Amino acid sequence: MQWITKWAFNNKAAMKLVVLMALAMGVISYFRLPMEFLPEADNPMVTVAAIGPGYDAKSMETEVTNKLEDALQFVKGKSLMTSSSGNGFSKIDLAFDSKTNMKEAKAEVETAVRAVQLPERVMAPYVVQFNTSMIPISWVSVGLDGVNEADREQAEKELINAFKKVDGAGQVSLGGKSTPSISIIPDKAKLEAKKLPYQTLMGVLQGRSVSASIGEKTIDGASGNIIVEANVGDLDTLRKLPVAEGVALGDVAEVKLENQQESISSLNGKNVLMLTISKTANANAVKVGDAVQDTVERLNKDMKGVDIKVLSSTSEQVVHSVNSMLREVLMGALFATIVILLFMRNIRATLVTIVSIPLSLGITLYLLQMSGVTLNIITLGGVAVAVGRLVDDSIVVIENIYRRLQKETFSVGLIVDATKEVATAITSSTLVTVAVFLPMGLLRGSLQAFLLPFALTVTYSLLSSLLVALTVVPLLSAVLLRNTKMKEHEGSKRFSNFLGWCLAHKWVPLVIAVVLLIGSVGAYMSMPKGAIDSSNAANLNISLEYPSETPHDAVVEGGRKLEAFLTKSSDIDWVLMQNGNSSDGAQYGEVSSPTLVTYLVQMKKGADAEKVIADVQGQRSAFKGADLNAGAMDFMSGSGGTQVIVDVTGDDLDAIANGADQVVAAIKPVKDVLKVKTNQEEKKPVYTFQLDPSKSNGQEVASQLQGLLNPIPLGSITIDNRVTNVVLQPSADPASQADLNGLTIMTASGPVDVSSVAKLVKSEQASVYYHKDGKPYVRVAVDVDPKQLSIVGKEITKKVNALKTPEGVTFTVGGASADQSSDFADLGIIMLVAIGIVYLIMVLTFKTLRAPLAIMCSLPLAAIGAVVGLLVTGISPDFTAVFGALMLVGIVVTNAIVLIDRVKQNEQRMTIREALIEAAATRARPILMTAIATISAMLPLVFGSTEGGSIVSQSLAIVVIGGLAAATLLTLIIVPCIYELFFFRKSKRQRVSASVNHAA
Repeated sequence: MQWITKWAFNNKAAMKLVVLMALAMGVISYFRLPMEFLPEADNPMVTVAAIGPGYDAKSMETEVTNKLEDALQFVKGKSLMTSSSGNGFSKIDLAFDSKTNMKEAKAEVETAVRAVQLPERVMAPYVVQFNTSMIPISWVSVGLDGVNEADREQAEKELINAFKKVDGAGQVSLGGKSTPSISIIPDKAKLEAKKLPYQTLMGVLQGRSVSASIGEKTIDGASGNIIVEANVGDLDTLRKLPVAEGVALGDVAEVKLENQQESISSLNGKNVLMLTISKTANANAVKVGDAVQDTVERLNKDMKGVDIKVLSSTSEQVVHSVNSMLREVLMGALFATIVILLFMRNIRATLVTIVSIPLSLGITLYLLQMSGVTLNIITLGGVAVAVGRLVDDSIVVIENIYRRLQKETFSVGLIVDATKEVATAITSSTLVTVAVFLPMGLLRGSLQAFLLPFALTVTYSLLSSLLVALTVVPLLSAVLLRNTKMKEHEGSKRFSNFLGWCLAHKWVPLVIAVVLLIGSVGAYMSMPKGAIDSSNAANLNISLEYPSETPHDAVVEGGRKLEAFLTKSSDIDWVLMQNGNSSDGAQYGEVSSPTLVTYLVQMKKGADAEKVIADVQGQRSAFKGADLNAGAMDFMSGSGGTQVIVDVTGDDLDAIANGADQVVAAIKPVKDVLKVKTNQEEKKPVYTFQLDPSKSNGQEVASQLQGLLNPIPLGSITIDNRVTNVVLQPSADPASQADLNGLTIMTASGPVDVSSVAKLVKSEQASVYYHKDGKPYVRVAVDVDPKQLSIVGKEITKKVNALKTPEGVTFTVGGASADQSSDFADLGIIMLVAIGIVYLIMVLTFKTLRAPLAIMCSLPLAAIGAVVGLLVTGISPDFTAVFGALMLVGIVVTNAIVLIDRVKQNEQRMTIREALIEAAATRARPILMTAIATISAMLPLVFGSTEGGSIVSQSLAIVVIGGLAAATLLTLIIVPCIYELFFFRKSKRQRVSASVNHAA
């Protein structure tokens, strides 16, 4: 690599221009790079969601889910299909192979779904393919208390259009809408008194609202059109409409205007509309978020009677992420500067080194923009991790130049030669670190989409720092260090003597290292592996779920009661309560039980979230029969989940049920299992009319009962310029089985009680039906202590595997612990591939197999420090900690490369042992400087707050710091011992020869 340094010296003017261009392009790229919360990643899953108000779970399963599953079973690339059918909803999740083109998969699913004929009252299903860019930018609440009912529809349209016009805004959906509806409630007694059947009310609007063109005639000498208009424009007119001779609608029925809500959204006790705004794929999240905020402020001024508020915005989190990461980058750079200054004790030399940070970052940002990578918490994490490593190459170069200048006279040739001495070592060590991140391309699916931007950021920044170290650093050294007087630095004699003793008694340090390694591996294996800690204490998620047979009014009453309790808390800023399924929610694949009430809680700054969670859990006794849970909001929507699931599948429903009971009984006693539940536990009473086919027509009876028990739409009228639906409410409202048996139906022989043609049978049926690849199954869900996830997951797997499965039944353990094991296994494979690539690069560098093998021995040493770090801090290793271990592979061997490179140079004029002692003493300073600079740069990550969902977490920083600290100290002792062991014959011959010569 000497030619690149010489080229820089021969083209100084060009180098000045290149440096200025790099800095300018970096600044421009920073402002042009799209900012978003997470990189764009496709989830290899398509969700089909359908809503059928009024349908029970069994009907949704047979009439909706089964038909959709039949249509979807031959979709290409599908690896798994699971579904859940509950009261009024059906949801099907299709998982695909990681290689599948998800846009094509979604299109194929949409085509298959459109071809399915579904029952009336079931809305057209929504097909959703999730992408991280679909994470909404802003959640906006809209209070319309000051707007007249007549103007509400127009206000809603204006609001949606205003936000759709925002530059970069994607989908805008409105939840919690209320639609006006006129209810006609028949009075049974009055109908009987007038001797009118219920059916006469059905034709009340027939022909009443009309606008007909009769034709054209010459009237009073001029041609004109003749039109007939009839319009029912108010409730009084509707009440006066005749239903029979001398009988008006108002005489036999109550007519009233109602507001129907498909779902409830309530903020601090007041009903609101919820606007969910997402951005287009290439839009800047921060700019869109700011534009939404500006629109909210403008609309609050322009529209009277509205109260619009931005509840949450990911753009704020992106800005916070960027600012906090930049702060950590600057802190890391500051720490690195202090370390270099303390070691070199020369301000000029320190300045030369520090130049590499802004230059490398400038080049990195430009390359990221050229690669189409966005600025998000993952790429910023890559920058934060790389900062300590950015100065490493420059430190080694400047330290070698500095050391040579202490002994020799200044010249450009000396600068070039000193750079050449270490060029091989720093090139090899940088390529080794880069090589660790390259295999991330082997990861499948969304994990690759998250790690690839991280890998590119680290790769670009390290290669940039190498380029700077080989060109800019020597040039600046030639300018700034020309006339500096330096005191000669000598290596530590104590350290040289200690290393000499260790080499003479090498089994002592080697045995100690092996014992420490075995101890640390044992400690790691026994440590519980936690889930990714991505909770944000600023927000809480609270859920209140009632049994499925609970009437809706009782659910809403309980929901309002808890809402009132939360609103009173002095620690809470606002509470958003939501209940029910809406078409807008279904667009995101969100369908849930009608008996589930959810709350999103915003905490006040500095408030104790744990206290609020404890207070909420303390209210469980006030909501008898309901399941009340509270926890910190997980922004990644599912990542970091701590539920282990066991699926019991088979063809025989009874055998499946027995198998599930076995699983529950086996799991409940396991330590740290918080709760075990199955979808069998949720039961709802079902009343079935079993008809006698000889006495009645089943289709006719079903149709009549549907009319008796369900609202019937009669048409619509225009009131206050709003089209309002008119609905005839059911004539019967049975409150008991006797009432059901007493319902009157028409048969060929006249009106009869339904009990005369059918037998009423009551049964308890599941409120949710689950299918896996079209077959029914029972899901056992186990809530686990997050910190003990791996241990409990293993114990559950062991218990389930020990069970004797009923014939034809299969147990499958999945959920968070299985996902975690899969993630750990993927990273384990990557680590092995990375180690192989690292070894190959070093073999190519040193042209031997044995020297790189000695360097590779520094890797196990890092494990000692990493485990000690986790044990001291008491932090459970999660996915990010294993990712930190992967990073250590690249970082740790760089020190050993710098050491062995010097040894190889020394061997040309010294014995192996002398070469080892001289190299360790000479290179101890740059090795310690680079290690301490990297450790110091990562300290802000340990003490700072990390972003939810970021792979740069506290546990990652602790693993890297602990591993690097231990590996650095042990590398200077253990690697020389192992190196001499690999060349023990040659070393022994040299020492014998040296002693003979000395004696002579």
